[in-house]
Amino acid sequence: MPTLLDFRRHIRSVKNTQQITRAMKFVAAARLRRAQEAALAARPYAKELMRVLRSTISRIAEPHHPLLARRPEEKVLALVLTGERGLAGAFNTNLLRRANEFFRANKGRELSIIPLGKKGRDALRKAGFNLIAEYINVLSRVEFATVREISNLVSDLYSQGQVDSVYVIFSEFKTVMSANLTVEKLLPVDPARVREGSEEPSSAHVDYIYEQTEEQLLDRLLPRYVESQVQRAMLESSAAEHAARMTAMESATTNAGDVIETLTLHMNKVRQAAITKEIIEIVSGASTTV
Repeated sequence: MPTLLDFRRHIRSVKNTQQITRAMKFVAAARLRRAQEAALAARPYAKELMRVLRSTISRIAEPHHPLLARRPEEKVLALVLTGERGLAGAFNTNLLRRANEFFRANKGRELSIIPLGKKGRDALRKAGFNLIAEYINVLSRVEFATVREISNLVSDLYSQGQVDSVYVIFSEFKTVMSANLTVEKLLPVDPARVREGSEEPSSAHVDYIYEQTEEQLLDRLLPRYVESQVQRAMLESSAAEHAARMTAMESATTNAGDVIETLTLHMNKVRQAAITKEIIEIVSGASTTV
């Protein structure tokens, strides 16, 4: 049976763990706030870019661009966005499970993967998948230079015919308690999807006056559209990871408190039993002496 000293050591250990989880919860909450602000700040640009792109495509009878070319999907490229670190509950596990479901659905095709995040990189490399590139330590602080590098890479691969389609697998941030595991088709860009994605259907018919031709504008806007979609996925994934870590650390802190309470109760019972035993021995010794 554990002694009082064992109980005290165990309680002290759990209290130390509780302090760590509480500190990690506060850090994750601060990072979550910054990630949410970054995601909100990027939305106006993406919205206006979509509006101009929609207006441009609507003025071209048959738009032609390498990023619009549609081919049979024999070679598929997937961008898998996971976390950089653990201690985020089931965040990484759920993402990898969703990615594996996508891989099984495309089992007959040639799969290539670009992992974003250390956890995904390690798991996919261990599983033996074909990693044509990898990016780690890029989601804790999303920088536009990294976004452009990734966007240029996937755009070049698609334009050169090395892949027939590009998908993004990430966790879309909804609330602190929930996230939406999302698989989105990044390339080829679907003109119908661009036209139908408007919150203001009449905005596509606004009579803009452009200096360049519509084809020249399309050449410039489509790469920017790909960049905005990659940036959105990275920002959403970063916010979802911080939210998952904050929730997991809050749960761990609460559970540590429950463990401390249970251990304290057992320790008090052991101490009470020891005191009662000592009193009985004293009384028994006194009675024997008399």
